[in-house]
Amino acid sequence: MLDEHRSGRLTAWGNALIAGFAAPDDAAHHITGDDVVHRVTGLPGESGPVGLTLALGRLRALGARGLRLALPAPGHPLGLSGPPEFNARALEAEEAVVASGVALGLVPEVYEAGPEGDVHVEVLWHCLPVREAPPADVPSLGEAERELAEALRDATEVLSRLDVAGSGPVAQAALDAYRARAERGREVLAPGYPPRAVRVLELAQRVGALIAIAYEPGDGEGREHGGAVSASEIAARAEALRPVERTARRAQVAAYNAMVEERERDRH
Repeated sequence: MLDEHRSGRLTAWGNALIAGFAAPDDAAHHITGDDVVHRVTGLPGESGPVGLTLALGRLRALGARGLRLALPAPGHPLGLSGPPEFNARALEAEEAVVASGVALGLVPEVYEAGPEGDVHVEVLWHCLPVREAPPADVPSLGEAERELAEALRDATEVLSRLDVAGSGPVAQAALDAYRARAERGREVLAPGYPPRAVRVLELAQRVGALIAIAYEPGDGEGREHGGAVSASEIAARAEALRPVERTARRAQVAAYNAMVEERERDRH
């Protein structure tokens, strides 16, 4: 969960571009990240795939006032508003972007080629019709921050109670390693986002790191899944951490959507 979703980068930098905080080429560069190329297909008025810079400009010309992130999971259509066809595609990808002000959404399809360590990644964003309605289950930043504080305590307690390998110093070292790996070359959100959104996203990623640690291989003595020794314990851990993971995903969506939510409030 510490790895930034491509839809998160598109949401953050697309919002920065639309709001005038980032130049088109700069936004496209940050969205592409370490991938080779991103293209968008299905845009109204375009007969084939186009580059990110043109696509973002076209969305803005069509009336997009901002972008919202969706991170759906089975049984939890987080950030989605329909129709079923779009929701199904977003659920398969486990992420999507929904435009505000124009009934369009984007779902990434990732193509990988090459040997391990030298993987060539291309992303094709499918632009599809969406229903203009409030997104499902997205909290406010304030709600997300309160929920996360509780989730962080719950995650720490679960890891200790279920005897996760090194739920003290070893887990902290693993958490530091996750954070260092995530932060190399990473800019949290994009220009124009409120500081509270950055704080919420960082806390959500910390909770996500703790969840990831729970499913890491154990201490090198045959203990796998962070120290679990039986299938029943593995199942118990997954059940205990599921609501914590759900809270962290909701907070991520709230953080990425903060700029467009703020702009929408100012309009009314």
